[in-house]
Amino acid sequence: MLDAVVVGAGPNGLTAAVELARRGFSVAVFEAKSTVGGGSRTAELTLPGFRHDPCAAAHPLGVNSPAFKAMPLERYGLEWLHAELPMAHPFPDGSAAVLSRSVGETAASFGPRDAGAYRRLVEPFLPKWDTLARDFMSLPLSALPRDPVTLARFGLVGLPPSTWLMRRFKDERAKALFAGLVAHVIAPLGGLATGAVGLVFALAAHAAGWPVARGGSQSIADALTAYLKDLGGAVHTDYEVKRLDDLPPARAYVFDTSPTALARIAGLGGYYEPYRYGASVFKLDYALDGPVPWTAPEARLAGTVQVGASRAEIGTALDAASRHGRAPDRPFLITVQPSLVDPSRAPEGKHAFWAYGHVPNGWTGDLTDAVERQLERFAPGFRDRVLARATAGPPELAAHNANYVGGDIACGAASGLQLLLRPKLSLTPYGTPHPAVFLCSSATPPGPGVHGMSGHNAAKAVWRRLRQEP
Repeated sequence: MLDAVVVGAGPNGLTAAVELARRGFSVAVFEAKSTVGGGSRTAELTLPGFRHDPCAAAHPLGVNSPAFKAMPLERYGLEWLHAELPMAHPFPDGSAAVLSRSVGETAASFGPRDAGAYRRLVEPFLPKWDTLARDFMSLPLSALPRDPVTLARFGLVGLPPSTWLMRRFKDERAKALFAGLVAHVIAPLGGLATGAVGLVFALAAHAAGWPVARGGSQSIADALTAYLKDLGGAVHTDYEVKRLDDLPPARAYVFDTSPTALARIAGLGGYYEPYRYGASVFKLDYALDGPVPWTAPEARLAGTVQVGASRAEIGTALDAASRHGRAPDRPFLITVQPSLVDPSRAPEGKHAFWAYGHVPNGWTGDLTDAVERQLERFAPGFRDRVLARATAGPPELAAHNANYVGGDIACGAASGLQLLLRPKLSLTPYGTPHPAVFLCSSATPPGPGVHGMSGHNAAKAVWRRLRQEP
């Protein structure tokens, strides 16, 4: 009998398996797809030689992950590559605010009226970032805070809505950039703890950047898999699990799946019925005949570029997709340009490029024209650079990854109390009514992102239980 079986070979499932194997437990992973990766995959989606990331592409939480930092993943081929700027936020007039590794450079890009306010916001937390990140990403109750005072101070700043935090700023540049940071979790700007979301992304950039993985996001999953195998774990692909009886006998079963899939497989009935899935995205991967012709010079140097003219425009786009059930006329875009720093992503002289805008859950329309009209506002001539494009709306995203219910790439709405209390109000969010069944996906704290911390935290709950058994 195995000690643990993990269902799903995404970053969280693989991290949970590694954490258990490192502690001497026998582990096997079962994945329905033909390759490991989940939200961390790479494929030639457009033309030969163009390597795209179907899901996550830039990894501010990955390079800052306490779980990944504790593993020798560089031995297994994981290398982080950094653009000159982690992120840029251009404006229609050709200028841009930036999120730089330097707090000073970032503050200066906001203008003199907001430079001091930004420094006062981030500088108290930055010297203690490593401890704060561990405390923040280990909650709730998977570990005692190492610095409860700093964590409490962070909570006072971050728990209110981001709209409150943005009152610190007087001009549009800082407000728009910060609104864009919040939008990465597809949360309306006025939601609970959205201030913390924006602040975490900003601090992550200053501490360690917003890198891409050399060769594509698949290399993260591949490194975790190789490390797991060296620890004695096994990985089985093309193995769909429909019920617990499909799996070999084990002392514990750990699911890197949506809560509803776990309930169906484990026979938990309506236990997760109140869990809400959020808005989706419409994603485009491009093969380009040259770099994106951004008007703002800063955007040409940034790994990630946020595209939204103002805080109001960003908020309107988020509300349309999240609250009003319609696609926005001017979508807020998150874009990534990995071939700026990784020549393996595209043939010489060409570029791979990635963009998405927000749409309602399960939406079946085509946002391509709206996305490209928005890109042309900030990069005139963009369409002339397009050699090929691959599109994926909510149905295609859900088919690619079953955790993306209705195309929700966060595996559950990251808004309201559910941003903090995932998948439901519980002191043991990784446990279930079945004593041998656990959940470790992005539906558990700390939530979405390629960081492995949900798997890390769930593994703690599993090994504590296994050690209690006779």
